[in-house]
Amino acid sequence: MAALGIGTSGGNWFSALALGVTLLKCLLIPTYHSTDFEVHRNWLAITHSLPISQWYYEATSEWTLDYPPFFAWFEYALSHVAKYFDQEMLNVHNLNYSSSRTLLFQRFSVIFTDALFVYAVHECCKCIDGKKAGRELTEKPKFILSVLLLWNFGLLIVDHIHFQYNGFLSGLMLLSIARFFQKRHMEGAFLFAVLLHLKHIYLYVAPAYGVYLLRSYCFTANKPDGSIRWNSFSFVRLISLGLIVFLVSALSLGPFLALNQLPQVFSRLFPFKRGLCHAYWAPNFWALYSALDKVLSVVGLELKLLDPNKIPKASMTSGLVQQFQHTVLPSVTPLATFICTLIAMLPSVFCLWFKPQGPRGFLRCLILCALSSFMFGWHVHEKAILLAVLPMSLLSVGKAVDASIFLILTTTGHYSLFPLLFTAPELPIKILLMLLFTIYSISSLKTLFRKEKPLFNWMETFYLLGLGPLEVFCEFVFPFTSWNLKYPFIPLLLTSVYCAVGITYAWFKLYVSVLTDPPVGKTKKQ
Repeated sequence: MAALGIGTSGGNWFSALALGVTLLKCLLIPTYHSTDFEVHRNWLAITHSLPISQWYYEATSEWTLDYPPFFAWFEYALSHVAKYFDQEMLNVHNLNYSSSRTLLFQRFSVIFTDALFVYAVHECCKCIDGKKAGRELTEKPKFILSVLLLWNFGLLIVDHIHFQYNGFLSGLMLLSIARFFQKRHMEGAFLFAVLLHLKHIYLYVAPAYGVYLLRSYCFTANKPDGSIRWNSFSFVRLISLGLIVFLVSALSLGPFLALNQLPQVFSRLFPFKRGLCHAYWAPNFWALYSALDKVLSVVGLELKLLDPNKIPKASMTSGLVQQFQHTVLPSVTPLATFICTLIAMLPSVFCLWFKPQGPRGFLRCLILCALSSFMFGWHVHEKAILLAVLPMSLLSVGKAVDASIFLILTTTGHYSLFPLLFTAPELPIKILLMLLFTIYSISSLKTLFRKEKPLFNWMETFYLLGLGPLEVFCEFVFPFTSWNLKYPFIPLLLTSVYCAVGITYAWFKLYVSVLTDPPVGKTKKQ
């Protein structure tokens, strides 16, 4: 990783940043890891020891394979390295197996595959306008962006403490975005097609990719007012894009189609029998909705307006991942969440078509699609906020209004990840790392836009400062109160609801910015 560098007068600062964060990741190897560690160990075992026909049927462990085929092949490739560390980790029946060699292999596999993320950040930095660059290296947009991405707090704790492979996957997404800025549309389309078959959560942003490629690649010219020139449509480009999607999909799903296993694969990828919210509520609209239902049910019971015997046993705050019924408000179905998500996305997609703004417009639409899916999707994981935070970093060094949105979204979204690390030894680590990242983000972007109006108004400042007292109450006060035994869910509920307000505000503020921006008229070819 350290060999990477941006060929500018700044020397090897990018290499130093990449090497520094890599060393930090190595220091985090002994820290707590979640059940996702066992999930990926089990997938290594499944893909290594069983034939492909059994990959999506194997159910010895509760952590069954539920990622698309390309990720299964990724695990298969890793397993052939893992066998040189500890062969026992590749035994399907060794449930919850975790030797020191297994720990080292899995931790280093994440660090090593992060090389793709480092390269993607390197490419994204080439796409940044340097007009606002100050005299000092630390005031240059490229430097600030590199720190915001390479040292992203969310990625550090989710991948290198909690344990996942988001860096590698996010690298593919950022690289595809960079290719669009570089007008290498076919490469960008190919990278995204591969990404979809690695992790299907990226379907959330597929509308942005599809509409942008159709509008800005298949149509090769605009009228002077920025509207579409219909006679500029290129069937060759459309067929080329279709061929890329078809070939990648055929390579991924073809073997399972031949085995007549596609329905089984899709049943694993889209398990709608899970509940509306994850065990810990992602801070989105449904968290606010479920919290309101919880408050109304408690009030109803206190006022004897509800019959305790008719209250559903499956509680939203039990920590279980299952289907349930709301008590007072109407229960939400997967179809309802799909319709809400689609409605929330449509304005951004329409803007991308009718108010084209080039790759920057595409990036804003992608972020809004990610946030809309996070806000209204079914069984959303709190970690999915990174799908919006990372690309928003690219916008943050361009305009002051985007910097403001980024800081609110990132600070709130990152704090919402705190409950993932609930063990005592990790408490000072997560607090210190978040403080360092947040202070740097705010100070660097304030310096970059010091000639413009303040990044926060009084209300936004008050809200962000409120995260401090919330953390003190949840971590240091509540555990010693009498409520801890009767209402153990309160810290999670407060964190989720408080963060949901901030993320909803950032989503709304970005939407207002997109809808009010004027279209960019272009007559030259895209």
